[in-house]
Amino acid sequence: MRKPAERRWTVMVVPHGSGVSRAVELSQTVVKAVVGISSVLVLLVLVLGSAAIARGVNITRSRALEHENRLLADEIGRMREKLDGLRDTLNKFSQQEEELRLLAGLTPTDPSVQQAGIGGPLGAWPERDSLAASGNAGQQVLAARVDVDAMIRRADLLVKSVSDAYDSLASHQTRFAATPSIMPTKGWLTSAFAAERVHPILHLARPHEGIDVAAPMGAEIEAPAAGVVTDVRWEDGYGNMLTIDHGYGLVTRFAHCSRIFVVRGTRVKRGQKIALVGSTGLATGPHLHYEVWVNGKPVDPLHYVLPDAIVD
Repeated sequence: MRKPAERRWTVMVVPHGSGVSRAVELSQTVVKAVVGISSVLVLLVLVLGSAAIARGVNITRSRALEHENRLLADEIGRMREKLDGLRDTLNKFSQQEEELRLLAGLTPTDPSVQQAGIGGPLGAWPERDSLAASGNAGQQVLAARVDVDAMIRRADLLVKSVSDAYDSLASHQTRFAATPSIMPTKGWLTSAFAAERVHPILHLARPHEGIDVAAPMGAEIEAPAAGVVTDVRWEDGYGNMLTIDHGYGLVTRFAHCSRIFVVRGTRVKRGQKIALVGSTGLATGPHLHYEVWVNGKPVDPLHYVLPDAIVD
């Protein structure tokens, strides 16, 4: 059987101006080959162009990332410097906290408690592994976060400890202010505290629940500590007498006064003038009968006259 003739094309090449025109005859096979080669060349240009563009984008992105990493590294470095400064501040604060606790009568914070406060990170961090595996910058960020968390916990411990010390000091200060520590008047001790004493006027043996301090008539009587006046009255044998409740179970009483300057409910402080020495009641002369009661029992007032008196 005879094959059909291959299709052919004639292309006329006509030059501009003068010249000889030419006829170029092309077979179907040649045309297909030219079209195929042209398609391959176009595709190759597109692929190479895309690769070049992608490479350019990657280079630009890589440079941007490098710049960001440098900025991040610089910022991490500055943050580390600030963390070092904060750590030094916490160390100084810790020393002052220990001194404050000792001053407040508290034991220093146990080292194991301190260690618990500055130990490793607590809780789960979903990003911890990715940070650790992301290179030097990520590891530095992870280390900084560990340090920040540790210092926060340590600061919380110190704040609580200082707060406890402050409360203790405030309590001590209030108690110091309420503790009798001075002789209420200037004079001479004429009769001491005794379980039994012969009364100079009644000539009967009876307890002497305070001390007698001889002083000039009208000498000032001062409150030996802060407190509230709970009683001002005439008492048989004691004459004009006033009572101060200092709290903490401490009560003081002042008898034979010639004049009293406070009334019931008056708040007084240590060293405040409250009365004048007299000889009211059963007395052989002007003097102050001074008593100190602790939890409802009389004690020797001289135990509450300190050589280095607590003053407000």
